[in-house]
Amino acid sequence: MKKIFITTTLLALVALTGWAQSTKTATITGYSPALKDGTLADLSIDNVRVASDTVKSGRFTLTVPVEGFTKSYLFLEGEGCPNHLMTIWLKPNVDVKVTGTDCLFPLWKVDSPLSEQQTLSRITEYGYDTLAEVLRLSLANAPWEEERSVYMKYLKQTMDILPSLPVDAASLDELEGVAMMARNYKKDFPYLEQLKELEASTAARAPKGFEEQLALIHTQVYPPHVLQVGEEAIDAEIIDMQGQKHHLAEVLGQSDRYVLLDFWSLGCGPCRLAEPEMRRSYEQSQGRLEIIGINQDKLSAWQEDNFSKNIVWKNWNDGKMGKGDIENSYCDMKAIPYYVLISPDKRILWKSAGYGVGWFLGMVCAINGPKQDNTANLQLAIRQVDVDARETTISFRYYGQEGYWFRIAKDSYLESDGRKYNLKEAYGITLDENNYPSLKASAITEGIMGKLFFTDFTLTFEPFDTIPTTFDFKEGDGEGAFAIRDISLK
Repeated sequence: MKKIFITTTLLALVALTGWAQSTKTATITGYSPALKDGTLADLSIDNVRVASDTVKSGRFTLTVPVEGFTKSYLFLEGEGCPNHLMTIWLKPNVDVKVTGTDCLFPLWKVDSPLSEQQTLSRITEYGYDTLAEVLRLSLANAPWEEERSVYMKYLKQTMDILPSLPVDAASLDELEGVAMMARNYKKDFPYLEQLKELEASTAARAPKGFEEQLALIHTQVYPPHVLQVGEEAIDAEIIDMQGQKHHLAEVLGQSDRYVLLDFWSLGCGPCRLAEPEMRRSYEQSQGRLEIIGINQDKLSAWQEDNFSKNIVWKNWNDGKMGKGDIENSYCDMKAIPYYVLISPDKRILWKSAGYGVGWFLGMVCAINGPKQDNTANLQLAIRQVDVDARETTISFRYYGQEGYWFRIAKDSYLESDGRKYNLKEAYGITLDENNYPSLKASAITEGIMGKLFFTDFTLTFEPFDTIPTTFDFKEGDGEGAFAIRDISLK
């Protein structure tokens, strides 16, 4: 039973940092009688918090540093507020008012002199009822699949109205959002043909100055090949914190060293949540795991942030805020954190969006143990294999969050050359029942490391007829069963 932490563009970026103050400002005032006192109003630009206020008597005021025309995101954190963002376009000396009668702030009326905000308001009004349902499902903690089906309907409504609107920063931003969802869900996106027609017609009537964004949208609608598990990793140019250029090729293909690509952002809560476990794993890898953080923030914000400065592995950025070639080549979807594990021979072993507690300690445990592929369940790793004529004994370690259980089926077996070798006994766990990790993974008591535990156990199997070079461990054949493959006895 595991929990995955992930940030997508629909969800608010709640772990934000400071901002270098501008001498120019815009003002946002908000009011709803439904807002509870103490509700937090935050505004972010480029994934960084730039202004904050606490609601009192239903009101808040945000003074926002801006140098020019800027897209910002409003997020309200409080009782009754959905975990979504509201886009607000700003310029210096512009006053914007947002008002509503409830807590569903992405639906509120926005009074702004900017034509781009008026474009966005027309889109919101056109799909008002559908977006309201999305927000209500979010508040009810409905399964994402249920929320997604309604959100897809809202995207369809957005595409329906865009041809009647001017091509400006706001309409292109909404089209980019639709295109990103289409890329994320590929065959499950039901309106791809309409999107292709809309992308072409929008490009044909767009004024000059939007060429770069149009090219990005085109890349989302017609995505390049994304590297998959088993394929060879490719090179990319990236920048370090001092502005020096580097290449992935500097690190890839080194003997006995694995490489973990970590696509992350300062404003991504799950990215920050994962950092302590990644740090612990990096230390325990004994040089066999190289981590390359690929930040997706504006260069200046990333370089000046204390969280960035304290990262101990390679901390790089391609300068394109998550929209560059390296993301397009390695990431199947626009979600963070996104991880890619690469073998010493430059083959992609594992890819995943989101963070699961215990993944990285389990990954390093496997790297430091017998050669194995535990990417089907990174929390479980083999530490030792003992083989003789009587039996085969395997020592395992499972990492997980406190209070979360794991199970090992009694019909687990080893497989080699098409032959099954059945499980005989288990020590340290109870088969087919909930087992809870019981030993602390570190002396740290705060944060995620304070909740990270492990359990060691052994399983004994029938002896091999002939000792193999490699074999597989299979946790039964039932639904949800997993395997640790290519376990080496060398």
